[in-house]
Amino acid sequence: MPAHLSKESRLPESLPAGTAFVAPSRRSEIMQTVNKAAIVTGAARGIGRAIAVRGDVAEPADMEHLFARTRVTFGRIDVVVNSAGIMSCLTIADGDLEQFDRVIRTNLRGAFVVLSQAARQVGRGGRIIALSSSAIAKSFPGYGPYIASKAGVEGLVQVLANELRGREVSVNAVAPGPVATELFFAGKSTEQIDQLSKRPPLERLGASEDIAALVSFLAGPDGGWINSQVLRANGGFA
Repeated sequence: MPAHLSKESRLPESLPAGTAFVAPSRRSEIMQTVNKAAIVTGAARGIGRAIAVRGDVAEPADMEHLFARTRVTFGRIDVVVNSAGIMSCLTIADGDLEQFDRVIRTNLRGAFVVLSQAARQVGRGGRIIALSSSAIAKSFPGYGPYIASKAGVEGLVQVLANELRGREVSVNAVAPGPVATELFFAGKSTEQIDQLSKRPPLERLGASEDIAALVSFLAGPDGGWINSQVLRANGGFA
């Protein structure tokens, strides 16, 4: 999955590979914008695109290069958001280890690699945010590998928050419900999409901007006291 340097909250319509941006963090709509140097993985599309150097999050060398380039370019790393993820629907009975390993490699190994780099390089007072999923609470058939990977991400987040004691670095996860992204629509019928969109009491799919707003809050001054939490942004889906 692609990873990008982020330097602005609003992205252009097209995002060439290797483009660098700086993401502002806001205290509120009426407060002064505070610029922060942020790394957002999975920023080529979907939620990651709405939040924000091409590379594979599961490859330590790629991520070392990404973090090093960020330091050289911006002089610091304040925020890391791991949004890279894939989903393959298959039942456990299928026993498809190739697809299972593919999901685990990107979603869980990738999160471990990115969080490891973030733990070493995010400055004092920084923020680390990983994307989980509200699908964990539903246990839908065919979601076994995906749910297993995201449950692992939530575990890593809570352990890392404890490991960074004394650094003033918060570590949290955001768990979206159904969000209108390519990842959500892939492989689903119109009927399935309609059913899922009606499950939340708010009776709509989430938008990437809904999740980006929560990530922005966690990365900003108002989110400073939230740590080691999983925030379920799902409209009441779970």
